[in-house]
Amino acid sequence: MKEIRLQESDKVLVVYLSRTNNTKALAEIIHQEVGGDLVPLELINPYPENYRAIVKQVAEENETGFLPPLKTKVDIKKYETIFIGFPTWGMQLPPSLKSFLTENNLEGKTVIPFNSNAGYGVGSSFDTIELLCPKSKILEGFSIKGGKERDGIFLAIKGEKEKEAKVAIKSWLSKIKLGVVD
Repeated sequence: MKEIRLQESDKVLVVYLSRTNNTKALAEIIHQEVGGDLVPLELINPYPENYRAIVKQVAEENETGFLPPLKTKVDIKKYETIFIGFPTWGMQLPPSLKSFLTENNLEGKTVIPFNSNAGYGVGSSFDTIELLCPKSKILEGFSIKGGKERDGIFLAIKGEKEKEAKVAIKSWLSKIKLGVVD
């Protein structure tokens, strides 16, 4: 397979949702590698700070299909390649990411998911992205263990773990035949 080169980094979007900054750390590493625009996903009504409260709220949103309104607005037409980063919540794609994918037409775009989780994996998240982006080219996603908020382990992707994440991300980008021009 021929390697895709991101020669026009202005057509690359790295959008992410991060609660404890693990996914943000991954997004920043990806951004360093591929360039483009780095955009945090923000909600009009932010999730509660309390861990148990957010778990309850997200479970209710997933149960009812509620899609929280987003503060973040992106001119998606100018991008060809979109990296989408998120933590796994309740073994699912966070409702705010479902909002983003529902609000933006990603038809014809290359969509690349990346994830941090508490060690349980991506759950149904990557499958949900495929369902919500049926006319997009979806590349193999990246997932890594981050923090474990319920156990009081917050930003885990720092120091030695950040170095490991950089190596793993470079390897993943190479595996999916995505690179940058030196």
